[in-house]
Amino acid sequence: QFNLTMRANEVTALVGHTGAGKSTVANLAMRTHDVTTGIVRLSGTDIREISLKELHDKVGHVAQDPFLFEGTVRENMLLAKEDATEAEILNALEKSCALDFVEALPDHLDTNIGEKGIRLSQGEKQRLTIARVLLKNPPFVILDEATASVDTITERKIQMALDNLVEERTVLVIAHRLSTVRRANKIVVLEQ
Repeated sequence: QFNLTMRANEVTALVGHTGAGKSTVANLAMRTHDVTTGIVRLSGTDIREISLKELHDKVGHVAQDPFLFEGTVRENMLLAKEDATEAEILNALEKSCALDFVEALPDHLDTNIGEKGIRLSQGEKQRLTIARVLLKNPPFVILDEATASVDTITERKIQMALDNLVEERTVLVIAHRLSTVRRANKIVVLEQ
């Protein structure tokens, strides 16, 4: 049996070995998988009673392997908020420590980043994904091994972006690295 209560506007971290169930908890919270027994609640409501669109509007997700689409930086950002202004996009990019590399791209916001962001480094993809979540501005954010596959210097930039992302949000952090969970209000260790 597993029971976890997360408080609003706090950071809860799940740590543990590979296979302990950390990502399963995230998948249940996003309804990628539904529980077979028990209940997952969001603000007291069983998430199965919330439409997937409404749930996805309330949840932002930054995965270990960031998912970007074929198209421009701008188009990828607008997936988070269709009616976003250029100023809102630039603000999100700045808070995610992504504005510097976007401004260095040949066509800036209108640069095609290729399928799955192939023209960007892993750290740039991660910061662009964080920018997209910042633009979406959901109340609940899941960070699933967000710094797992980057070097130490890039991790620092991503960590600065994550510090901006977690402000005034309920956050679930899944991590192996202790540096990723340093701001957690609660750390939960999963075993078996």
